[in-house]
Amino acid sequence: MRVLGVDPGLTRCGVGVVDGVPGRQCKLIGYYVIYSEPDEDISLRLLHLDQSLADLVAEHKPDSVAVERVFSQHNVRTVMGTAQASGVAILAGARAGLPVQTYTPSEVKAAVTGSGTAGKAQVTSMVTRLLGLDAPPKPADAADALALAICHIWRGGTKARIEAAKAKAMKSMRGARR
Repeated sequence: MRVLGVDPGLTRCGVGVVDGVPGRQCKLIGYYVIYSEPDEDISLRLLHLDQSLADLVAEHKPDSVAVERVFSQHNVRTVMGTAQASGVAILAGARAGLPVQTYTPSEVKAAVTGSGTAGKAQVTSMVTRLLGLDAPPKPADAADALALAICHIWRGGTKARIEAAKAKAMKSMRGARR
């Protein structure tokens, strides 16, 4: 399974692409940071993000997209930009016909470090180790995007198989009632 993970942000949007299967070591395909200038018009910033994500989806052909779920922050202006970038990332996956899953920061931290309260340095360290990298991915937005992709492979892939099995069982049960 190839996953494109997105750590949404308007000024810096981290993107990581990882191959893997649940329970096995994942393989790094690539990571990127999409930048936009804070003084640019918001419509141009979002358009740049949309085009960049569409290009990365086309280039890497992921099986699914994992996006960090926006959570409440103290700075409303920051959370609005993050929410807008998140919507663009979700749309990029949907436009390509891909399943999109969102994860909270604590879900991602727990998946890669074992603790939902891990700090950024711990997440970066574990991503580096889990992907067998010689050096930590920089900036932290890229490491966070890779952590999202790993989280999806380990948790989302399993979740998707469970849901598929449930759907198959329900279909069999409905067929047996007829």
